[in-house]
Amino acid sequence: MGRIPDPRNPHGTRYPLVALLTVAVCAVLAGATSFAAIADWLYDLDEPDQVRLGFTRGVPAATTMWRLMTCLDAALLSAALAGWLQSRTPPAPARPRRYRTVIAVDGKTLRGSRLPEGRQTHLLSALDTSTGIVLAQVTVDTKSNEIPAFTPLLAEVENVLGSLTGVLFVADAMHTQTDHAEQITSRGAHLLLQAKGNQPTLHTQLKTLPWAQIPVGDRTRNRGHGRKETRTVKAVTLHTPGGIAFPRAQQAARITRTRTVDGKTSRETAYLITSLTAAEAQPADLQKWARAEWLIENQIHFIRDVTFREDLHQARTGTGPAVMATLRNTAIGWHRINGDTNIARANRRADRRSHDLITAVTSSYPRTQ
Repeated sequence: MGRIPDPRNPHGTRYPLVALLTVAVCAVLAGATSFAAIADWLYDLDEPDQVRLGFTRGVPAATTMWRLMTCLDAALLSAALAGWLQSRTPPAPARPRRYRTVIAVDGKTLRGSRLPEGRQTHLLSALDTSTGIVLAQVTVDTKSNEIPAFTPLLAEVENVLGSLTGVLFVADAMHTQTDHAEQITSRGAHLLLQAKGNQPTLHTQLKTLPWAQIPVGDRTRNRGHGRKETRTVKAVTLHTPGGIAFPRAQQAARITRTRTVDGKTSRETAYLITSLTAAEAQPADLQKWARAEWLIENQIHFIRDVTFREDLHQARTGTGPAVMATLRNTAIGWHRINGDTNIARANRRADRRSHDLITAVTSSYPRTQ
């Protein structure tokens, strides 16, 4: 965390920045959902544990913690904590031949937050779907949308990973943009994106491909919670005369989902393009990777809302909303790399065992700035 600039005036600074940040991380790992809860968690520690965290001259007031957290550089904090989690991630087991790091990109509005002009904070995040770590998170400009935020997000992901070679990005149709495709592929990465009405020419071209003549490449069936679902994938290498209206597209895929609930059957069809060739991505791979897009919603955004009550947190000052979201991402990532799937239960266990939590988080942790 040493690369995070300290926004405080150096004159009269009493508490080390790294100590304050470590407290914030530990407290949210233990389930703290607000700045006040972070301060309360520190107050409730025994004095020896406070000293272990670097507080040898008492502990800061809640307002001290709040002032710091609302003026930190949220993007740098996100990058630093993502790198820290990466360094703590156990080595991956043997992987299948066509394994790829899949990064899911999606945005989320913090509904309880308010900016000075009255708008809600909106964040764009990138999740490593294999580890559960949010690699980067950027704040979307209040006068814009997610599209311009994609470039700085991509740069932050590259900064954390060191290289994007071979990485696959999946995102919703909003990010099916020619500029995004060029930026991704110029870094040696690949894309799997859905085509909808925001790219009408591309969508029409994909929809009118001779799908009836293309054999089914993969089919999966699932049952559960009173429903039956079948997902069928067809994929074809693109040799359309004149090309497809999207750069770097090597394959097109059609995924048809048929769902039956209470005797009623519905069908949805999605059209996707990918920069991966047929040799690099078979229909079964495309099926699996397309579903990875939903992991950021299910494993991050849903947990932040339900377990950490994010949409009830009415943070309004400075970078406070984004900083708290980053701390929640870090807590979820930490628990996942340690094998936990029930984040609420992991939070409670961490809170009961605060001494062990501090030991785990602060190993090789400097006690001064």
